[in-house]
Amino acid sequence: MELRTRALQVLLIADPRAKALAARELYGAADAAELDIAALLIPETEPPGRPERPRLLAALQVGSRSPFTPEGRAALIHAIAHIEFNAINLALDAVWRFPGMPRQYYLDWLRVASEEALHFTLLDEHLRGLGKSYGDFDAHDGLWTMAMRTAGDVLARMALVPRTLEARGLDATPPLQAKFAKAGDARAVEILDLILRDEVGHVRIGNHWYRHLCRERGLDPLTLYPELVERYEAPRLRPPFNVEARSAAGFSDEEIAYLSS
Repeated sequence: MELRTRALQVLLIADPRAKALAARELYGAADAAELDIAALLIPETEPPGRPERPRLLAALQVGSRSPFTPEGRAALIHAIAHIEFNAINLALDAVWRFPGMPRQYYLDWLRVASEEALHFTLLDEHLRGLGKSYGDFDAHDGLWTMAMRTAGDVLARMALVPRTLEARGLDATPPLQAKFAKAGDARAVEILDLILRDEVGHVRIGNHWYRHLCRERGLDPLTLYPELVERYEAPRLRPPFNVEARSAAGFSDEEIAYLSS
């Protein structure tokens, strides 16, 4: 099946484990598959497909999670798994929603979807090892909310999802690892090592296509970014920043200085 059409079908799968498996299979078949970059696709139902649980609340309504009790540690693993499940959706949405991009753009985001699917699978398995399942705790929908705000412009999507919301993970992961290490959860630390390595690549992809689109439209990526933050009401990022990871992900010294100002 044509790649973007299939990406939309996978996005509409409600079962998280089935979606994760399908996303990995789709990327595995991508090189040999047909790709129609011009197709204007219309979903049969409103994406994304979701399970009945977890219950989605406003971010401030989701309780804090401490890794130093069994329940709190499971809740924190669940929160990270929820982010990775949403990240599968975001990557697949970037594939089907935006026509007219170069072939490599679609292959890049299918790769991201596949890697996010692996992250979710590892976290889901670890969570079940703790006696819980995905859906057992409440969650919020901030990542998908920004996806919908930027649904009309691929440049805004690249600016405000991978290189803003997902880039927060580069900053948040080392402190999380320290907490899990202190709580004695070596497996969580190991999984987060893998996630951090891959997320540097995902944010780099977002940076690449953001700059590509800015060049095409004759826009300055540095001055445009704060305008997009304000226009789309994106969250303003707060320090501390993982400068090493952000540099590896393609942020310039000027961009890092802007974040820190």
